[in-house]
Amino acid sequence: MEDKKLVIRVNSFSYKKGGIPADDSGNGGGFVFDCRGILNPGRIEEYKKQTGRDEGVINYLQEKTRIHEFLDLIHKTISITVDDYIDRGFENLIVSFGCTGGQHRSVYSADQTAKFLEEKYGVKTIVHHIEQEKKNWINE
Repeated sequence: MEDKKLVIRVNSFSYKKGGIPADDSGNGGGFVFDCRGILNPGRIEEYKKQTGRDEGVINYLQEKTRIHEFLDLIHKTISITVDDYIDRGFENLIVSFGCTGGQHRSVYSADQTAKFLEEKYGVKTIVHHIEQEKKNWINE
């Protein structure tokens, strides 16, 4: 019998443009986190055309907001479920981050969370930056 491996889909999305993404795994559910409580770098002119992967936005989020505290609590919360899902042989989990435009805070949060999950658990993550992909953004 082949061991089942957990795959975690991590999304960034826009509440304004598309709303919470559907879970197409057939399981339904997962986690949805609202990043709009974090100060928005998109309100600052120099960051308007950047994303949560650009150095200026990253520095802003790390230095001017409580993003570390926010993500630390999220990582602790989802770890409870990931531990359980691995023990039970589950194959799918979805974790989504939304902000106003799906460009800054949610992109950063999704990337940081995927990195955390890969490093802590060695699981496969599939990251989708929904609004950025609509702009033909190359997802690395």
